[in-house]
Amino acid sequence: MRNYILKRLLQLIPILLGITLLSFLLTNIGTADAIDVMESNTGGAMSEMEKEQIRVGLGLDRPLVERYVLWLGKVLTGDMGTSFVSGQPVFSTFLSKLPATIYLTLTSILLTVLISVPLGIVAAVEQDKFIDHLIRFFSFIGNSLPNFFVSLLLIYIFSLRLGLLPVMGDAGGWKSVVLPTLTLALAMASKYTRQVRATVLEELDKDYVLGARARGVGEKRILYFSVLKSSMLTIVTLLALSIGSLLGGTAIVESIFMWDGVGKMAVDAIAMRDQPVIQAYVIWMAVIYVCVNLVTDIVYHRLDPRIRLGGEIAERRGV
Repeated sequence: MRNYILKRLLQLIPILLGITLLSFLLTNIGTADAIDVMESNTGGAMSEMEKEQIRVGLGLDRPLVERYVLWLGKVLTGDMGTSFVSGQPVFSTFLSKLPATIYLTLTSILLTVLISVPLGIVAAVEQDKFIDHLIRFFSFIGNSLPNFFVSLLLIYIFSLRLGLLPVMGDAGGWKSVVLPTLTLALAMASKYTRQVRATVLEELDKDYVLGARARGVGEKRILYFSVLKSSMLTIVTLLALSIGSLLGGTAIVESIFMWDGVGKMAVDAIAMRDQPVIQAYVIWMAVIYVCVNLVTDIVYHRLDPRIRLGGEIAERRGV
């Protein structure tokens, strides 16, 4: 197991380096000069001499490859530069936005699991019955609606018409997270309900289920102790993908609800061409997906004996 994790970590290093190189090149080869962008964002006026001094101080007069190496060295020590807009350190700004995104991620994932897993199981067990058709109908509708439309619809119903929940911001305590959580969870639960249903149906048709029924094992025991255990790989994959995207910040939802998280920070940085913040966001997204994929592989390794045995055989053969 230790060798497996070490091998996966070594494989991820070139991926991260490639992503950092690509993001740095894309944000630095544009036609817009960083100092001109900084000047327009601050609303001040600088002379050409002042611009040149700032350019030299930021190292923008050096070759692109040299700038990348220096920037990567600073990133590895926790220095992601200074924002062109606020003038604050990017790393501290990013850390201040992260708790809001993590909070929204946890609530959305929890609600998604509470909705999609039970509904998917019920739809599979009651295949082609009325409840199955009803669940599939609403999951199809929920999966078809874009997040911005769902968010506006929820705001209209629960905030403007009923006055139960705040429209935006996080000043309302736990009530502030309800609408963005519902917006994210409804879309994810609609998609995952259908996938959980398909996975459970596939497992119910396998020979080990028929054998258990032939031995007189109860349906509930088969479902909860055998079928669900075998379906965990699919559920874990779905959760891993969702956690990665949510921790990256859902830009549209956070912007609509003015949720002060990582996604809204990225949207604001793109609009203001704040290069250091954009680069920090890209690195964050890369690290999140790499870590989520690593954790998912480890969970796969523990849940599926075929993967574990295959890895052991490959190690013996020196593959």
